[in-house]
Amino acid sequence: MSGYSEDEKLRLQQLRALRRRWLRDQELSEREPVLPPRRPGPLAAFWERFLQPGGLWRQQVFKAYQTGGFVLTRVLVPAWIILYYVKYHVMKTPHGVVMSNPRVFPGDRILETGEIIPPLKEEPTEHH
Repeated sequence: MSGYSEDEKLRLQQLRALRRRWLRDQELSEREPVLPPRRPGPLAAFWERFLQPGGLWRQQVFKAYQTGGFVLTRVLVPAWIILYYVKYHVMKTPHGVVMSNPRVFPGDRILETGEIIPPLKEEPTEHH
């Protein structure tokens, strides 16, 4: 026996027709997709109204943004650079640098209290 039987040919033809119909059904028409009306929450509704072109709030926020950028780039950053240069390259003792105390040896007198530093204890010369 070669080829398909009549029943098999009919079944294959019906499957092909179903596949073609299914593919045609997948194509969207101009009216599709049908979506429910969008109801944004209170925060999303605020941002939609806020971001509309020409709004007063939008202009005020833009002015504040421009002013902040100007202050940062034209005032704060140069002031920081100048402060850094003065602090670490011009001043003799930079602000915040703590000077170390002078060395104290046995027999020295402490100026504030007048006390004399006692001599160090002798270390044993024997080794373990």
